[in-house]
Amino acid sequence: MSTLDVPDVDRRSLPLYEAGSVEVPYVIDGMDEAITRNTFWEEHSHPTHELIWNTRGASSLTVGPRTWTITPTVGLWIPAGVRHTAWTPAGTWYRTAMFSVQTTTPIAEEPVAVDVTDLLRLLLDRLAEPELDDASRSKTEAMVLDVLTPAPHELVVRIPASDLLTPIVLALDADVRDARTLHEWSAQLGVSARTITRQFQTETGLGFSRWLAASRIQRSIVLLTDGESIDDVAAAVGFRSASAFGTAFRRVTGTSPGRFRAQ
Repeated sequence: MSTLDVPDVDRRSLPLYEAGSVEVPYVIDGMDEAITRNTFWEEHSHPTHELIWNTRGASSLTVGPRTWTITPTVGLWIPAGVRHTAWTPAGTWYRTAMFSVQTTTPIAEEPVAVDVTDLLRLLLDRLAEPELDDASRSKTEAMVLDVLTPAPHELVVRIPASDLLTPIVLALDADVRDARTLHEWSAQLGVSARTITRQFQTETGLGFSRWLAASRIQRSIVLLTDGESIDDVAAAVGFRSASAFGTAFRRVTGTSPGRFRAQ
C-alpha cells in the first residue's frame, strides 16, 4: 500500500527555497517534533543544509527516484535547495539540524546517509542547551562539522519509473511479500528475463533480485525499530527464513538485524 493511501494522513506543505536564499543568524540550529499522526510532507526545499535523524522510529525521505530510510542511528544529509518529500509514521520522533550555507562547507553536494554516532548525538544535544555561551557554542559547532561525514552504507532504494517495471513496483508496494520470480514476471509482462534485468540495472543500478532484497530490507527497518522479533520481521517482508533475511540485511546495511536494532 502506498503511504498516500494510508488512512488518516496529515499532509504538510512547506515552501520551496533556493540554496542560500535566506540568510540565517546561526551556524547550526535545530528542532525536533514527536509525530502523533501519519504525516506526509509535500515537496519542499530549504535555504540551509539539513541533517535529519530520529530519536524514535523510522521514517523515509525521497529525492527523485531515490528513497532513504531514516532511523535513530542512520540520518540523512540534504544539501540546501534540494527538493524532497518525506513520510513520518505516527510515533516517530524526528530531529533536524540546519546548517548555514554562508558559514559551513557541505559534506556532500547531494543527499548522503550519515551515521548518527553517540559523539555526534551528544554534540548536537549540547547545541540545544539554552544556557550555552557563544564561545562554547562555536567550539561545539566546530566539533560537529569535524565529525560529520558520509556513512559507508546507505538505506536507500531507487524506484524504477518505466512502464515496463511499474507493475513490479506497484505489486511490491501493495504486498512486499509478493513471491513472483523474475521468470514469472517475464511471462506476465511478455518480455525476456534478460530485458527486465537490464532495465532494473539501468534504472536502479541493481538486478531484479538485489533490488527486491534491498526494497524488502528497507521495509524491514520500520518493523525492527518497532521492536518486532527478527523471525517475524523476516516473514513479514517476504524472506523464507531469518537466515536469508540476515544475509540480505548485512549485504545492504553492513550489519546484522540484531546489531542494528540494538544500536
